[in-house]
Amino acid sequence: MAQTNFATNLTYAAPANDGAPLPLALSIFADRAHLRAQLRDDAEAAGFRVAETGGIEALIEGEVRPLGDVVLLDCPQIRPEVLAALARLDMRAAHAGAQLVVSTTVEALEDVFGCLDQSGPQILVDPGRAERVVALGRALARAPHLRVRDLSEEDRLTLLRLTEQVAEIAQRLERLGAPAPQASAPDEALFRFESPAQAFAAPADEGDRLVRAARPPLPDPRLVRRIIRQRQLRARFFDGDLFADPAWDMLLDLTAARAEHTRVSVTSLCIASGVPPTTALRWIGQMTESGLLMRVEDETDRRRAFITLTDKAADAMARYFAELGKGAARLV
Repeated sequence: MAQTNFATNLTYAAPANDGAPLPLALSIFADRAHLRAQLRDDAEAAGFRVAETGGIEALIEGEVRPLGDVVLLDCPQIRPEVLAALARLDMRAAHAGAQLVVSTTVEALEDVFGCLDQSGPQILVDPGRAERVVALGRALARAPHLRVRDLSEEDRLTLLRLTEQVAEIAQRLERLGAPAPQASAPDEALFRFESPAQAFAAPADEGDRLVRAARPPLPDPRLVRRIIRQRQLRARFFDGDLFADPAWDMLLDLTAARAEHTRVSVTSLCIASGVPPTTALRWIGQMTESGLLMRVEDETDRRRAFITLTDKAADAMARYFAELGKGAARLV
């Protein structure tokens, strides 16, 4: 069976000598030779200029070299020296404005997430080829020359949902061995580029009133846990994809944890989301940018980090349950 090329027509037009930007340079670091070759094929098909490929050892040895605009790193296993190299790479990428796409495993996710707190990377967990190509497309969409002006909050969510749909379709086609649909980098005709909308903010006058008013207490965590169990129960009788709502499931889990004064790891939150870890991580990133979630470093172990609600999100959840009132228990 012919090998499917998932990057076909995910194009970046190489310019002539007219002052237009050059194709994005991309670096690949992976110990598995077959994966390096596959990543190179897909990146070149997407229009990237592959500047460098090599094993992770090159990063561990600390060789000084310029980073590409995008860096693909496969990090399935964690050793202390790898963690140190990953933290250095994260800081360099942040300073250079490079984009990191890091693939790892569920077992190594906590360590990898803990090291990457500067550059806002894409983290893929046990990805297939289709998910890697979708990540390349997201990197293209983030390219400075394409970002004429910032995406609105509504458009960010629309793009995120579209990304997940494309990834799901591509993964199913990958399993079937059929050619994947051709996808092009998003352009201004498909997405609106405008000032960020206040999708999660109250109107100014209403916001002023909320600030002055005392915030109601968080709901009883036992009630929230019952709601979570009820939502999970549906998967026993229906296809879970019918009800997938990772943002709400994560907000519920973090609300209960905040009321219980417990901390939530990124792995635990991915499980609570009810979707694959890579999908959950994309939602965590979007919700963090939206001011709903925040990263909290572990004071006893700087290599670990937790996810919690921001005060804004906690306030909204408290008011939501207060609005439901005593009838909330009857909804469960």
